[in-house]
Amino acid sequence: MNADEQTRFVIVVAGGKGLRMGGDMPKQFMPLGDRPVLLHTLDAFYRYDSEIRIILVLPDGQRVYWHNLCTDYGFTVPHRIVSGGETRFHSVKNGLALVENALAAEGTAGFGGALVGIHDGVRPLIDSKTIAAVYERADFENGAYPAIPVTDSLRKFSAPGKKSVAVDRSKYYLVQTPQVFRAELIIKAYRQEYRPEFTDDVSVVEASGLCNPVMVEGSRKNIKLTTPLDFVIAKAMM
Repeated sequence: MNADEQTRFVIVVAGGKGLRMGGDMPKQFMPLGDRPVLLHTLDAFYRYDSEIRIILVLPDGQRVYWHNLCTDYGFTVPHRIVSGGETRFHSVKNGLALVENALAAEGTAGFGGALVGIHDGVRPLIDSKTIAAVYERADFENGAYPAIPVTDSLRKFSAPGKKSVAVDRSKYYLVQTPQVFRAELIIKAYRQEYRPEFTDDVSVVEASGLCNPVMVEGSRKNIKLTTPLDFVIAKAMM
């Protein structure tokens, strides 16, 4: 299949409550430059591919607020909304149900080689180069994810407050999103029962035994906005 004709989805997970930001407003709605965070995130994928199918996962109680934000900012990037779940795992699963239904309705046999990316809503500085690299690699390897090497020194504690030892930082990477997979693979992987150790989509796929996703070079700018300092850094990078 020609890469330009391939069906691509991205599920943007935005279920954060903003508790570590020190306020009541969820961090995905907080202003970053001229617009709220989540508008930047969705726009980043639209710039990469105007035909990509964007699925936004939001808590039900935030839908009206989101609709009002889109109206206030004249935001017209096409997207569909599904309800968030109890955990990130369940939120992604809800998004995948929409992907599966859409492909089935179109009669796409074997999902037609469609690719599905899953991205944190509070990573608004993701760039088209990184997005393209992950989707292209996933097309060849069934699954791929971006990561960057750890640059700080690391120490491992045997237990809280106990003696620590230095570890070789060259063996450790910081994993980012989007994490991209073939549609049929990620849908099957999410039919597993939830486990607490499922911290991202790669861990779900690996546990399923369906494939071993490969790593591609991530971006230092692709930070996850979690604390007030993250916003200061993001504004500087913008």
